[in-house]
Amino acid sequence: MGDSDWLCVFTGGDVCITGHDSGPVFEEQPSSVVYPEGLSEGKVTLNCQARASPAATYSWRVNGTDVPVGDPRYTLVAGNLVISGPQFGRDGGSYQCLAINRCGTILSRAANLKFGYLHDFPGEGRSPQTAYEGAGAFLACQPPAHYPVLSYRWFVSEFPSFMKPDGGRWFVSQVTGNLYLAKAEPNDTASYFCFTTINMDISTKSTFSKANQLTVQPDGTGLSSAPAITVVPDPFSCPMKVDGLLPSKAGASAEGPILTLPEMTFHEEGVYECEAYNSEGRDTQQGRITVQAQPEWLQVMSDSEVEISSELHWTCVAAGKPRPSIRWLRNGQPLSTQDRVEVNGGRLKVINLALEDSGMYQCVAENKHGTIYSNAELRVQVQVPDFRSNPVRRLVPAARGGQVMMECRPRAAPKPTLFWSRGTELLTNSSRVTVTPDGMLRIHNISRADEGKYTCFAENYLGKANSTGHLSVRDATKITLAPSNADINQGENVTLQCHASHDPTMDLTFTWALNGALLDLEDPGGPYHRKETVGDLLIVSGHLSQAGTYSCTAQTVVDSASASAKLVVRGPPGPPGGLVVKNVAATSVELRWSRGYDNHSPIGKYVIMGHSPLSPGWKRMRTDPSNIEGNAESIRVVGLLPWMDYEFQVIASNILGSGEPSMSSHTIRTQQAAPTVAPSGLGGGGGDRNELIITWTPMAREYQNGDGFGYILAFRKQNSPTWVVERVSNVESSRYVYSNQSLSPYCLFEVKIKAYNRKGEGPFSQIAVVHSAEEEPTVAPSRINATALTAFEMQVSWDPIQHLSTNGILQGYEIRYWRQHEREASADRVRTAGLETTARVVGLRPSTRYHVTVMAYNSAGTGPASPRTTVTTRRPPPNRPPGNVSWKTDGSWVTVRWDHVKTLDNESAVLGYKHEGQSALKVLDKGKTSVTLPLPKDNGYVVLEIRSWGEGGDGATDCVCPNNIFFLIKCTLVHYFP
Repeated sequence: MGDSDWLCVFTGGDVCITGHDSGPVFEEQPSSVVYPEGLSEGKVTLNCQARASPAATYSWRVNGTDVPVGDPRYTLVAGNLVISGPQFGRDGGSYQCLAINRCGTILSRAANLKFGYLHDFPGEGRSPQTAYEGAGAFLACQPPAHYPVLSYRWFVSEFPSFMKPDGGRWFVSQVTGNLYLAKAEPNDTASYFCFTTINMDISTKSTFSKANQLTVQPDGTGLSSAPAITVVPDPFSCPMKVDGLLPSKAGASAEGPILTLPEMTFHEEGVYECEAYNSEGRDTQQGRITVQAQPEWLQVMSDSEVEISSELHWTCVAAGKPRPSIRWLRNGQPLSTQDRVEVNGGRLKVINLALEDSGMYQCVAENKHGTIYSNAELRVQVQVPDFRSNPVRRLVPAARGGQVMMECRPRAAPKPTLFWSRGTELLTNSSRVTVTPDGMLRIHNISRADEGKYTCFAENYLGKANSTGHLSVRDATKITLAPSNADINQGENVTLQCHASHDPTMDLTFTWALNGALLDLEDPGGPYHRKETVGDLLIVSGHLSQAGTYSCTAQTVVDSASASAKLVVRGPPGPPGGLVVKNVAATSVELRWSRGYDNHSPIGKYVIMGHSPLSPGWKRMRTDPSNIEGNAESIRVVGLLPWMDYEFQVIASNILGSGEPSMSSHTIRTQQAAPTVAPSGLGGGGGDRNELIITWTPMAREYQNGDGFGYILAFRKQNSPTWVVERVSNVESSRYVYSNQSLSPYCLFEVKIKAYNRKGEGPFSQIAVVHSAEEEPTVAPSRINATALTAFEMQVSWDPIQHLSTNGILQGYEIRYWRQHEREASADRVRTAGLETTARVVGLRPSTRYHVTVMAYNSAGTGPASPRTTVTTRRPPPNRPPGNVSWKTDGSWVTVRWDHVKTLDNESAVLGYKHEGQSALKVLDKGKTSVTLPLPKDNGYVVLEIRSWGEGGDGATDCVCPNNIFFLIKCTLVHYFP
């Protein structure tokens, strides 16, 4: 074994080699198993695998004693233990695996092998039970002997009709197996069976009880009663936490009155209360939830390599409830306080470490809910001094007048004794030379005479070693042109100079720092730029934040030199501080503040900015006096609105501009005051009979001036000496309805309004004139006359009603007409607007008798109908157009001829003819059967329609084409003359 090898000795003399070997670390540990009792054929496998170098070997313990691996029932497969045909009373117990190599031994967690069983329910029958309708009851499961815990279900009448929660009326306790029933119903009468199931690792077994007969009888009293909680199921059903807030993650079950608490933590501990109530009363039950937890590591030790003869300190901290106890193992064996070892709960201390202390250590935390292990490897190191991995620097440059440090850090265990020599001279502490116990050599105020070879010697009880380096003395670096103090305005550029001399055999670099913080000079877009050949620093667009002390450092590999200068940046003032609001009144407040930093330019003035809910941003406020001098530290803000929330800021300015605003003040509300303005938009009118409606625009928040806000209305009949006063207390109100059976319709009222709050009343508004509600006209039009104009039209006229009888503003008249054989309710209606007293009604049927009546209307409705009159429309016009139409042209004229139209008995007589073309409509008497028309002079076209006319209206149209070239457009013949 070479001098440089690091050793760790394990029991038995085998050697654990640092950098090559590693102790065991579990990758798989055994888990507890429940095996069915009485199962003769089968196997149980307990797993155990560990990572180690060299590979680990394995052994097992059961209940603290070694497992007889030679027994054919036990087989070791890699690290796994296989038990063939496990037997109750022989193989049950706590099993642990040990993983072993030459670096140490670790012990696995304990895995329990237990045997599960479930006996049958007793064979005897169960006593029947009775419950009363509306009351609660429960059926006992009384499970048979078993291991481990059971899960419970109930079925009714026959398998597998399992019970369902039914809105929370049924509940099965998973602790006792009992079935609980709330508010029994007649149809709950049945036979019930408790069904139990046991789940083991390799099988499942179930059995069920004899029938539990339940009979539900009617409640003999027939009266409702207050609820009584006689059963508190598990999990605990409760809608509130008595000793604190109900956890936010708590949720009620959709299956009934069950409180669910997912992912329980210690915060959910406490007393919970369940409350039941109905119309007759209520009842409550309380229960406590206590949360416990298995151990969990908060702090563990880690693998350590320490020198021989030194001390080891390890700490393990675990959480859990109950509080876990902690014990220690070394190579699988219990560790207790003795000789050099001190065990104090979760703390382990070993002094004067020896090689035999190397190995695998475990701290074990356990409480009744579980056990956890933490592993770490300890290697005690021993080595002869060795400089191969960390020799003294071969060449150590240093500057004249400066200092140098030379390190001596060999690898050795235990720690070696170190000393230095220069040539054959042993170095000791002096005014310029310091040798520290950890091997550091310091030389101050270096001169050329200090050049030479320096050797460090290391020695421990295993041997010696040394390492040599050469000290080379160079010229010192000096600042030849130092930066000068500068003074600029914000936004200006400035250059700070820095030049230096240095040893020409070494490179020189310049760095700059602001107030001790190194500046980034490589960012081309940044504010700092350095000239390449010298150390000058250019600052672009200086900002207030760039003011301070700038340090230039010229540096070589052996030394450095620095020089500093102050840069003053003048700019707008900083924000004032300490803004407070004092003496709050209804329309004014007093502000006080402290001066901010003036940034090297005297403060000239202040302005006050304010903000309220009425304005989205900040605006300048009025002050008294209006100009605030630069030496002021208080001011009165005026012109505020009463009962309004405000925030304020102060901004200082000087000749270089305005600075940042101060921090906003706390929000304040000005004092209340009586309203100073009257509501606007006063008007009204309309409504139902006997009503006076008054409307206005609600007062905006800025005009309310206080709480307890409302409106005062005053109104009177025109020329009446007495005002009626009403109060409206809702600030959002915009109308008031005054009802009085004695109110005359459409009567003039004078109205005024003012606002009030708890501080007083404001001024009245200007008087507005409002009419009371209109009523329908009470008088019908007279002298109704209806005249048939054609077969399809009639004209109706009447005498107007008197204005005073309209009970309001007359809007017009409504004409109603209906055929003689129809009811008046089905009459058609035509309305006129304004004061017109005639109207034409169209769309009538020919030769039909109509009844006609007229009534006046206003905004309240229509008045009474006039006496009805009758009219009969005329016979319809001829349905045939003129026949045998012909034409003849003569130069620039065309003559059109036709035959006379003969009418039928039910048609009106022909009184003449009409023709229509380029010129206006012309009417001919009935003796005319031709017409001469000029042809167009501009190569235009002729459109000619000929129809008969009479009392019934116009007859059918014939379209005339004076040539063979024509177009048919909407039954009109059009001829184009080229």
